[in-house]
Amino acid sequence: MKTIYQSICAICVICGLLSCSDFLEEHVPQGTLSEEQVKSPKNAEAMVVSAYAIFTTAEDINSSFSMWNFDVRSDDAYKGGNGTSDGDVFHQLEIQQGVLTTNWNINDMWERLYKCISRVNSAIALLNTCDESFAMKQQRLAEMKFLRAYAHFQLKRLYKYIPFVENENLSTEEYYTLSNRTYTNDEGWQVIINDLMEAYNTLPAQQADKGRPTKAAAAAFLAKVYLYKAYHQDDVTTNQVTSINQQDLEKVVEFTNPTLYGNYGLEGDIHNNFRPEEQYENGVESLWAIQYSRNDGSTYGNLNWSFGLIPPNIPGTTDGGCDFYKPSQNVVNAFRTGADGLPLFDTFNAKDYDMKADNADPRLFLTVGIPGLPYMFNKNYMMDKTETWSRSHGIYGYNVSLKQNVDPALIDQYLIKGSFWASSMNRIVFRYADVLLMRAEAYAQLGQADQAIQLVNQLRTRAAGSTQMIANYQHQYGVKFYIANYKGNYTKDQAIQIVKMERRLEMAMEYERFFDLVRWGEAATVLNKYFAEEISHCAIYSAAHFTANKDEYLPIPFMAMSESKGHYTQNIGNW
Repeated sequence: MKTIYQSICAICVICGLLSCSDFLEEHVPQGTLSEEQVKSPKNAEAMVVSAYAIFTTAEDINSSFSMWNFDVRSDDAYKGGNGTSDGDVFHQLEIQQGVLTTNWNINDMWERLYKCISRVNSAIALLNTCDESFAMKQQRLAEMKFLRAYAHFQLKRLYKYIPFVENENLSTEEYYTLSNRTYTNDEGWQVIINDLMEAYNTLPAQQADKGRPTKAAAAAFLAKVYLYKAYHQDDVTTNQVTSINQQDLEKVVEFTNPTLYGNYGLEGDIHNNFRPEEQYENGVESLWAIQYSRNDGSTYGNLNWSFGLIPPNIPGTTDGGCDFYKPSQNVVNAFRTGADGLPLFDTFNAKDYDMKADNADPRLFLTVGIPGLPYMFNKNYMMDKTETWSRSHGIYGYNVSLKQNVDPALIDQYLIKGSFWASSMNRIVFRYADVLLMRAEAYAQLGQADQAIQLVNQLRTRAAGSTQMIANYQHQYGVKFYIANYKGNYTKDQAIQIVKMERRLEMAMEYERFFDLVRWGEAATVLNKYFAEEISHCAIYSAAHFTANKDEYLPIPFMAMSESKGHYTQNIGNW
């Protein structure tokens, strides 16, 4: 038994803050196990379950694996909270000033995600000791490769150059020889693709347990990684996009082929993706979701605490709500539509959205809670410009995110108070709308504008019908829904612009925006323009500036650098 656990525990110690004694206490019952018992399918399945569990237990309100905390760098959202000193390290990220390699949030996410990889690699190591009499061996290995790819993907989006822990049998000494520059940026994406291809080739079309990935989930994930890979950033002296690779885009088209998604499609109403009730969980649009639960025998169940900072502080209702991740005025304005029912593109931010005068895409009212309208569609909680809807007394405005929040009428059912607020609502990681958007983007970049526009119009048609929760808004509150499909012919550049805008509208407040701007190579241009225009709404931006070739990625944490024995190279930007 010792030799088996030597390799497993080395991975835990070096990557994930889990000591050998912790691991043995958690996974090995009292008494001595024989080698045959350790290799048994029962223990292998337990380790697999443990690997899944780490993706909920290792995150918390300050380090959500959704990445909402880090999306405050985008033009979609303000940090929120009680002021700039409330979560000050995220304030520094938001204005891109004063960020240090020693900041706890920079190190915390690094450690938590490598802890996930540690647990997954431990499961892979144990699975590899099982013989083929364990019928589920290959499928469970595929699931673990999917999870390892997910953790590496999140790390790479945050830090760009990372050490890849591909060998689950590394010794401690071998781990300390890993470099975060073994692979170029492009090659790093390929490492993730290699794990995902193993998963894709093995995973079944359906899984009895909803939290396990399917073949379609692996296809969607492959499409996403290829889309990131397509925007090459392989000049080590910059973070600029040096080229857009046609072969990678063709892979995106391949892995978004509708024939791969026979059991999936768009919900009739986009809001169904963001409802906690069981009948809406794991719906037709949810390709893979982190599963949360209630009433599962434990005190709080397996609840999602990672959104605990987002609920507003409604006196007598959500007391203790922290009011973080607040939609920006810029993203609200982006939902304005013109006389033709289409986005305003370059002029959307020329004036602020006026609820009584302007046309708007109905998705606005399913994404953002706006003063003058009911919070979470519950008329008992009308939003206004008071401190109830802004703990910062207006520093971060009075808008509230809707996609992470739950109707206060469901408190003690789906919204539960512990140290913070938590919900049992799943977090969808890959949804079918994203598959359509990725396919549309690939087509647009490949010059096939007609195919791209057809896919965008599918989403706009769905958006027009997404009114189950807001059907009375026009009559009762005077808002004006108006959204139309694109008609006619468009150039390649026009199609790219259309797809990028549609991606922002469809995925707003779903933590993708900052990463999209970085992969497109547009972060500095878009965000510095945003800072300049947004000062009148959020004065903190008077000190904000995005430095190209630095702020696209987080620095490698000081702790990791100091422990790497010289094998890590810091990201560019004079950290």
